[in-house]
Parts: sequence; structure tokens; C-alpha cells
Amino acid sequence: MNGTSNGKPRKGLRKPGGDPIRTGRNLPLATVSGIALGALVLLSIYPFPAAFVAITSAAVLIGLRELKRAVAEKGVSLAVAPLLAGGIAMQPAAYFGGPGWLAGTTAVTAIAALSWRLRGGADGYVRDAAGSLFVLLYLPFLLATWQLLISTPGDGQERLIAFILVTISSDIGGYFAGITTGRHKMAPNISPNKTWEGFVGSVLACMLAGALTVSLMLDGPVWAGVVLGVAVVLAATVGDLIESLIKRDLGIKDMGRFMPGHGGLMDRLDSLLLGGAVSWVVLTLLV
Repeated sequence: MNGTSNGKPRKGLRKPGGDPIRTGRNLPLATVSGIALGALVLLSIYPFPAAFVAITSAAVLIGLRELKRAVAEKGVSLAVAPLLAGGIAMQPAAYFGGPGWLAGTTAVTAIAALSWRLRGGADGYVRDAAGSLFVLLYLPFLLATWQLLISTPGDGQERLIAFILVTISSDIGGYFAGITTGRHKMAPNISPNKTWEGFVGSVLACMLAGALTVSLMLDGPVWAGVVLGVAVVLAATVGDLIESLIKRDLGIKDMGRFMPGHGGLMDRLDSLLLGGAVSWVVLTLLV
């Protein structure tokens, strides 16, 4: 299914030009995107892990541009200047300073974003301020948790790679289980392609990937890897549903055109954003 009913596109969704569209996540593409991200990570973190700061900083720049254009469909005006400056600053702050510096930079950026909107007056202030704070947490803050992973002393690169491998496994397991046994829709009004059978496949694949990566790459207990797998698959699924719901609310198919014909960067980061934060929490506590 691709968001159609009796062969007709769903109403209310459109491309920027106004053409009718179909919805539904392309899981093979998401898997390929994850593999491509993994290759990019490998090239950027060995032997200089600090170079990864440039990767997430570029993602902040591209993602913010996509989100700015997307929320404009609902008349939301973001505080672009402070979000861009602060969002990029949050990446090295997390890598070099850790959670404390990330929290401080996030707070300063939030204050700057709220203050920036003062010049626009009272009309729509809450709407615009809420939109800016949402974008701040959804994009640069969650991306910065990847920097917390890679900056972990001793095995930071391996922790980041483990997170990416487990997240990719969610897509692979969900895709093959979904196309072979998928019958029962998980959230038909949000993401028509998701099935409970596919979700079970994602859970099993993530548990296996987590157990292998944590035990072999991080020298941690197998049970901690299983916990990581379950946590990541839940985060990835919720992240995918959140992204789908955002696009349905805004009435758009794709967040941008970063990948011609396949949507924007934010369309590819949906499961990875929440997964990185969850991976950092689980690995910090258990490994």
C-alpha cells in the first residue's frame, strides 16, 4: 500500500506544485540510506572522530532548511538565525564538552529563539515560538546525541557504529517480515505500510544485532545488547510514525528534495534521530 484507497490518492496531501501524491515509507530506500550513512560515518570517524562534527553540522543546515519550508505550509515562522547558529554550535559542544555543554548550548539557543521572535509582536507568537522550540529539540539536539556517542572515551566510534547497525537492522527486519507475513496494520491512519508482523521482524532483528554488536564490538554483556535492540526498535518505530504524522499534518509528501525523487534529508533521518538518543542512554547506563 502507498497511501491510496481504491487506486485513488488520499485527499489532503500534495506535492509543492499541488499534484496529488501517495504516502508510505520506502523501506528498501531507508535501508540503502542507512547503509550509505554507515559508509559516510566510517569514512569520517577513522582516524579523526572529531570530523564527524562536520557531518551532523551539515545535517543541521540541510534539515533546518527543509523544516523551515515545511512548517511554512501552516504559517509557522521559525527563528532561523538562532536555530542555525545554536544548532551548529551544539554539535562541537556535545563532542568536546559532553552532556553539560550540550544542555547549556541548547538552553542558550532556546532563549535566543524565543527572544528573536519578540520583534514580530503578539500575533502568532506562541505558534512560532513553539515551532522553533520543537525544531530545536527535534533536529540539532537529537543529532548532538550522536556526538555524545562518538565522544565516549575508548570506544566512541564503535558505539556510534553499533547504533547505526542496530537501526539499519530495524528497517531490514521490518521490511522482510512485512512483505512476507504482514497482514495486520499497526497505524493505518498514520503510516499505511506498517504492520504488526513487520514490527515483530524489526524487534527480532534489532535484538540479534544489538546482542552481536554490544558483545563483539563493545565487550559488553549480551543482555545489554538485547535491551539496546528493543530500545532502538521502539525509538525507530516511534520516530517513523512521528515523521509521518508531521507530514500528514502539514499536508506534504516529502520534507524536501535532498534525494531527488525520494524526499529530503529529514525523511531519511526519521528513525535515526530518536534512535541515537536512546542508544546513548542505554549504552551509557548498561555498557
